[in-house]
Amino acid sequence: MAKVKTQWVCQACGASETKWLGKCPQCAEWNSMVEELPSVGAGAAPAGALGGGSAQAVSIANAVARDSERRATGIGELDRVLGGGLVAGSLVLLGGEPGIGKSTLLLMAAGKLAAGSGKQPVLYVSGEESVAQTGLRAQRLGVRDPNLLVMSETALEKMLAEAARVKPAALVVDSIQTVHTAALESIPGSIGQVRECAGRLLTYAKTNNVPVVLVGHVTKEGSIAGPKTLEHVVDAVLYFEGEGTHAYRVLRAVKNRFGSTNELGVFEMRSGGLAEVPNPSASLLAERPVNAPGSVVTCSLTGTRPLLVELQALIAGESGAFGRRTTLGVDANRVALLLAILERRVGIDVARRDVFANVAGGVRLAEPAIDLALVAALASSALGRPIDQLTVVFGEVGLAGEVRAVGGVEARLVEVASLGFKRVLLPDASLARLESEPAGLELMGVRDVSAALAKLALT
Repeated sequence: MAKVKTQWVCQACGASETKWLGKCPQCAEWNSMVEELPSVGAGAAPAGALGGGSAQAVSIANAVARDSERRATGIGELDRVLGGGLVAGSLVLLGGEPGIGKSTLLLMAAGKLAAGSGKQPVLYVSGEESVAQTGLRAQRLGVRDPNLLVMSETALEKMLAEAARVKPAALVVDSIQTVHTAALESIPGSIGQVRECAGRLLTYAKTNNVPVVLVGHVTKEGSIAGPKTLEHVVDAVLYFEGEGTHAYRVLRAVKNRFGSTNELGVFEMRSGGLAEVPNPSASLLAERPVNAPGSVVTCSLTGTRPLLVELQALIAGESGAFGRRTTLGVDANRVALLLAILERRVGIDVARRDVFANVAGGVRLAEPAIDLALVAALASSALGRPIDQLTVVFGEVGLAGEVRAVGGVEARLVEVASLGFKRVLLPDASLARLESEPAGLELMGVRDVSAALAKLALT
């Protein structure tokens, strides 16, 4: 059969050419030409388009997926982030830096899926390791279920043919950057190959009602390698994060068509693989220093999980007309805003001093509820006065220095009480809305930053 001739399409303006060009002749955009398969005939669907679905409209009441169509992976932290498990027919993309543990997590999940799938196998396709290498890693992880089938292949047509033969309960492809199709002449990992292969895997997932999980590498800029449109093709995008020097790994969703994107899964990397951390708060606070200025515990709500973490701040001596601002785990712009509030509303001069802010344990926090704790940590470091070790601080801070209410206060207080803390500094508005107070906790409501620092004996 004659090979279908491809065309090159500009991602920026949609212009098409018969050959690759470094610069689009229409919109003058550089490196925007992507290889694509043309339609076979009039009205033909483009490559990767869905097929085999119903051509008739149905009532929305009958279009909702049943809970039984979710398949639990057997790893609680992964299921939490997925929204309860893998949805039948879904396409999931797992991204992360090299060596972070993506393959380890998915091989463990594939083993547990195979153990609970009855007679139906689970197919794990590796384009980066041989079958023997994958087998050695599985042996180290304790994955031995005979229902887990392993294949070393990079040709898309061959892996889809094997999937059609074995009819797996789930398909894992590690990684999408190594997969290529003979329909395109470009090399594996190119934009055209990644997008075309992902599109065909999406068609396979939807047509056969099989969940497919893709591994995607992360670039130096922190985005998944390949076209950004790949994130729009898949049903869920998960990121596996963590510092190389820390044992803890955090799994979070940035897109999830079947669940919340606010859930968080925590793992610990051990010699035998990844271990779930069911109580990450206790683990993250285990090495907290005693009576150290600039250290404070806050409670951040990520999805349904309250997470207690230590915020650290260090304000050094003057270094020039403007001090340096360095942050890890928190937004640098947010820290600059809170420093301006400290200087303007409280009178603590930090403009010419170097400021460093960090979330211990390598966790990243983006919730505004950590504002008040950041202000407390910065003031504690600037004044050289420690904050009581049994106090937890949370609340949003406005530009006028007011402390605003936050959500999920009851869940936060239950987590705080379970770890033995005695006092909580929180917004006065949140305190007024509480229906019940956990026993053994002293709740201190505040309306502004000045009152909060006074309650903490910092001013």
